[in-house]
Amino acid sequence: MKSFATITAAIFALVTLASPLSAPVLAKQNAPSLSIPVAGTGGGSTFAGAFDLQKFVVADGVVTAVGTLTGTLTNATGQAVSVVRSLAIPLTIGQTSCAILHLELGPLFVDLLGLQIRLNQIVLDIDAQSGAGNLLGNLLCAVAGLLDNPGGLAKLLNDLLAILG
Repeated sequence: MKSFATITAAIFALVTLASPLSAPVLAKQNAPSLSIPVAGTGGGSTFAGAFDLQKFVVADGVVTAVGTLTGTLTNATGQAVSVVRSLAIPLTIGQTSCAILHLELGPLFVDLLGLQIRLNQIVLDIDAQSGAGNLLGNLLCAVAGLLDNPGGLAKLLNDLLAILG
């Protein structure tokens, strides 16, 4: 569940940072939406506009942001073209590790017939590293995330969107 909370916090921070509190929040067809400013340059062209985030859905097991991109694309010669596109953007949040075990043992003292053993505090942390070629790490992270549910994440994100809208 820690990874679910981490993912939720990361997405909420991304939405909050990408859309200042003063950004307009619009409602379309009685559904809340969040307007996120979008700007960029490339190949001598510039784009300025906004992505109106309307909802989150699960498509093929992946949480996807659905909305409309509107703005103006201006090429290097100054010609401007209006852009209106419906977009579905898959959210990819890579988790590189997951906590498996955290164990703390306090100091130990054993006196066995004159043989004295002193052991200071021991802290043992086991983390699984996921990624290509990390079979055991991938397996343990998958087992640790069995309760994670992309449908539940999409519902939570839609609830957050409704609160912001």
